[in-house]
Parts: sequence; structure tokens; C-alpha cells
Amino acid sequence: MVLAALSTAIVTGTAHAAAARDYISIVGSSTVYPFATVVAEQFGRTTKFKTPKVESTGSGGGLKLFCAGVGVEHPDITNASRRIKKSEQELCAKNGVADIIEVKVGYDGIVLGQSKAAKQLNLTRKDIFLALAKQVPGKDGKLIDNPNMTWNDVNPALPNTRIEVLGPPPTSGTRDAFVELAMEGGAKKYDDLKKLRGSKDAGEIKALMAKLGIPESAFNKKGKKVFQAVAHGIREDGAFIEAGENDNLIVQKLEANPNAVGIFGFSFLDQNADKIHGAIVDGKSPTFEAIAEGSYPVSRPLYFYVKKAHVGAVPGIEEYLAEFTSEKAYGEEGYLSDKGLIPMPDAERGQFRYNAKGLVPMDAL
Repeated sequence: MVLAALSTAIVTGTAHAAAARDYISIVGSSTVYPFATVVAEQFGRTTKFKTPKVESTGSGGGLKLFCAGVGVEHPDITNASRRIKKSEQELCAKNGVADIIEVKVGYDGIVLGQSKAAKQLNLTRKDIFLALAKQVPGKDGKLIDNPNMTWNDVNPALPNTRIEVLGPPPTSGTRDAFVELAMEGGAKKYDDLKKLRGSKDAGEIKALMAKLGIPESAFNKKGKKVFQAVAHGIREDGAFIEAGENDNLIVQKLEANPNAVGIFGFSFLDQNADKIHGAIVDGKSPTFEAIAEGSYPVSRPLYFYVKKAHVGAVPGIEEYLAEFTSEKAYGEEGYLSDKGLIPMPDAERGQFRYNAKGLVPMDAL
């Protein structure tokens, strides 16, 4: 009886926990969700293990759940459309989640999608920044609250339709990648903001802040941090609408409103190509080929993270990793490429397959 009570008390990823949950629990990115779901269904059909439970919580939300602790009440795997942050690794460590295995699964483009009933937008990253930033440089170079209400206000070559963009919430990896790749890319087109981003000289940073009208209270000894506060600030006046983590819902809303633009992963464009098309960005359409070769400017890698402490405690984790990293799944001709995943080069696929098979923690690399 004492032994039984003791084993119940220390449900921390030991074999005793297996009885409590006999399926893999996966949370995280809405972008990786469709790929993980396909792998989970294939895994459930072709092995002796139960089909994993996959939930779409967003990258940030998934990592928060993943890092909350070890034991069957916590997920085994979390999907992410960006790399785990240092702060998240620290949260994991604080809660006893060690030996995290990182698996990169491929690449994805972030698309600004529209209904096919609308004319395809031809944007630059500067246009995107001017449309969505909370503050933009005015005529005198100082930052002002964004006055642009239509795409034509942003750029005379664009249509005279109201800016209405449906996008992901702050917890989304897609949002993180979008502000880094698209918004920062646009902000850097302004010389003073570009200089601010690269400066580590306190005097220069303060002078640039004064020139841009940024209050002294926002000072940071790293100019990049001050720059990011500007570039990552999304307007809150109704032009940008947080549409949650359900990318399918965004697609439905675009169909209903041809003037709206939605921000989501390439796979959702690929799967709904009969209903929506993607805006051109800096002269490049969001195609499989452009993302694979790196010429489409708003693209990023996709990942999932595995709790090594749960391997052996929850059945099937090693086998799930083997399925996901197999050539038939994430290879060039794999079934995930049919769903819109952009495969990694051969050597990179081989390396992550090796790491997954050996259960190599990211700290050991």
C-alpha cells in the first residue's frame, strides 16, 4: 500500500503514469496543427497505438502548457511556428521540464490572403508596415498615430478600399514571425529606424529617439529593442482585427468579405486555392517554389518539441517521432508536402531525423 501511494504521489513521467493516459497529447501552433493531425491519423491507422490527441492552442499557448510540468496532466509534445524562446526554456527548467527534443519539420510562408473575388494585392513590406503599424513616421519624420485608413492612403498604386486585416493574436507564432519578417522589414525602409535598429551607442540611440519623437522613457541601451517596440506595435483602431487561432475561420470570413485580408500560413492558402489567393510581397507570390528557395520574404521554419521525460511513460512517442520524420511524411515527395508543408533540404531532414531517433535534447547539440 505504501508503494502504491508513493508511486501515485510522484507522477512525474515514470512508467506508473502510463496507466493514466494511453495516448499522446499534442498542443500548440495552429499552423503546424494540420500537419500534426495528418501524421496523428496516419500513425493511429498504421500502428498498434491510439491516435494522438492534437489541439490547436497557438505556439505561445502550447509552450506555456508544455512547460508547466512533467506528468500525464501535461502535454507530451507542442507544435510551434517559431523557435522556442529563451524565456520559455527558462519556464520549462523552473518547472522541471528538462531534456527537450527539438524537431524542425519544414518551412512555411506567411500569406496575406484575399477572396478570389478581389483583385490580387501587390504589396511591399513597407506597405504592410504603413497599413498595420500603430505608429508610422509623419512628414517631419516623427512617429504619429497611423492615419492610413485605406490601402490607397498607404500607396497610391493600391486600391481605394478600407484596410481590414484579420490576423492572429499575440500568443500566435504566426504573429511573432509576421511582425519580425514583414513589419520589421517594412520599418527598416526608414533610415532613422534602420539606424536605431543597429545602434548600441547610448548617445546615438537618444538622438535618434528624439528625432523620431520617441519618449525618453522608452530608452534601452540596445537600439534594436527600441526599434522593435515601434516595428512590432500593431494598430488597435479596428484596421487590424484579432481573429483567434482558427485559420479556417479566417478563410470563411475572407469569402464573405472580398475587401478583407487575412494573415495565415501557406498551407491554408494551398488547401483553399479555389477560394482565396495570396498577395504579392516585394514582387514575389507566395508559391511552394518561392518559399522553398527562400525568395518569398515572409517565410519561416516550423517545429515541434518533445518532453523526453514522457518517453516510455506515455506509449508511442518514439514511434510518432519516427512517423513524422520519415521520408514518406516530411520528405520531398511525402504526404505532408501534399498538404502544403515545404520540405527541408535532404541533409537537414537527415539531421533532425537522427536527433529524433536518438532522442537527443536540444541542450546537447
